[in-house]
Amino acid sequence: MSDHPVVTPYGDQETGKKGQVTKMFDRIAPYYDLLNRVLSVGIDTLWRKKAISLLAVQKPGVILDIATGTADLAIEAARTLRPQKITGLDISPNMLRIGEEKIRKKGLGDIISLEVGDSENLRFETGSFDAVTAAFGVRNFENLLKGLTEMNRVLKPGGSVVVLEFSKPRVFPVKQLFNIYFKNILPVIGRLKSKDKNAYTYLYESVQAFPDYENFSDILVKAGFKNPEYKVLSFGICCIYLAKK
Repeated sequence: MSDHPVVTPYGDQETGKKGQVTKMFDRIAPYYDLLNRVLSVGIDTLWRKKAISLLAVQKPGVILDIATGTADLAIEAARTLRPQKITGLDISPNMLRIGEEKIRKKGLGDIISLEVGDSENLRFETGSFDAVTAAFGVRNFENLLKGLTEMNRVLKPGGSVVVLEFSKPRVFPVKQLFNIYFKNILPVIGRLKSKDKNAYTYLYESVQAFPDYENFSDILVKAGFKNPEYKVLSFGICCIYLAKK
């Protein structure tokens, strides 16, 4: 997306964004779930529940969860929607290992399978899935439009995409508090726990650079989706985007 700045975790000119994001998530994988709960005060769990609930009417049988990470969204979808099959895809093997252990403990191995893969070059046939989901992942795409176009391609006609992503609050004082927390406090906590000084600085910078609200809805249309809408959560800290193929 040439009209939006490319933000990378390590600023390495030799390695593209995709390689740097893989390295970052492989490094912070052991601390990722704990930090998510602590840094969002547990509210990220509610955001996921809300996102998945939007698919309840459709009752999707086959779901693709893009940038699945440690599989939290896939697990929520399996529990709530009772689909036949969920495939979770991520570029970080270390995140997937943790996800696989969670799936095993919850006895969901017959429904959810995880695999290493590139969201911008999906191996699946066109029209393979009833729904495609992504939580806090599309912000990390190297080429946002390409990734979303691929998500559209693998959807069946009439299928839904649900994207959960951070956004920039617009209202006082949430906007100011969010910026202080994300820019100054969160990176310090993240650095102390995960030992990666760049990861949570990147989180703030990538949220700032991300085209949110109407801008993201416009990109969904460019990627081939219809009727995009978004729901603002927690005063604009996060948005759920919903669209159809």
